[in-house]
Amino acid sequence: MNTPSLQPAPFLRPSFPDWMFSVQERLEATLAHCLPPGEAIPGRLHQAMRYATLNGGKRVRPLLVFAAGELTDAAAARLEVAATAVELIHSYSLVHDDLPCMDDDVLRRGRPTCHVEYDQATALLVGDSLQSLAFELLAREDFGDPCRQLEMLHLLARASGSCGMAGGQSIDLEAVGKRLNQPELELMHALKTGALIRAAVLLGGLCGTALIVAERASLDRFAKRVGLLFQVVDDILDCTVSTATLGKTAGKDAAAEKPTYVTLMGLDRAREFAADLRAQAIETLAIFDVRARRLVELTDFITQRKF
Repeated sequence: MNTPSLQPAPFLRPSFPDWMFSVQERLEATLAHCLPPGEAIPGRLHQAMRYATLNGGKRVRPLLVFAAGELTDAAAARLEVAATAVELIHSYSLVHDDLPCMDDDVLRRGRPTCHVEYDQATALLVGDSLQSLAFELLAREDFGDPCRQLEMLHLLARASGSCGMAGGQSIDLEAVGKRLNQPELELMHALKTGALIRAAVLLGGLCGTALIVAERASLDRFAKRVGLLFQVVDDILDCTVSTATLGKTAGKDAAAEKPTYVTLMGLDRAREFAADLRAQAIETLAIFDVRARRLVELTDFITQRKF
């Protein structure tokens, strides 16, 4: 397995679109470097891992890692490792979510899902392997302070498991055809979507100089608000944007009778709720002043995105 270099690199401070593109491009190159080559044995599994991970996606979670890292003057190369680990967990979750026994989808990022392009058994192993690789990267001996590293490993593991993403998916499957109230819906998505987004933000913050208690608490509140915001916007897009634009099957949640913020509140109220969450998220960043510039810009991007 290849691993990225930990040589420090300076932050770029261009416009937000240029900054976003530079992080996405860097992350894509790092993923391509870290994933096993397609010709390495077992070739079919490694090819499928690369198919499921490369050349697609907004890379919002890695962007959050890098943006939060600006609060603590974190080395870009250290953020690169943390961002790659988070994106590997996210990619694994998408592969498993798309399986027929889960959300049963055939389109992801504008291409056939992994189990359609390959097969269900391979897709299952792809998810397992991507998850393992994420923790392998984050556990590197040269990553940094061992105590901080252990905290980061614990944070990502908890966000991925039954008290986080996997637990939220379980609740989601049980909720099909049922009507959840707002607290129940928020709990489900705080786990399914929000836990990994929160982990991305906090991992970025942990990559640099330690935050004071009040700053850490504010960053955690931001992470929780932006995680919920991401899901509300996702629900809005699912019923307002075409499959071609989304890169995945539009309207699938409604067709599957899944509870969403749109079915709970209606479209107009869901949009108002998203605007409220955006304002709350940005308010939590006031303690950081200009250091939070990228997080504010990224919050606006999450709110205004069309895919």
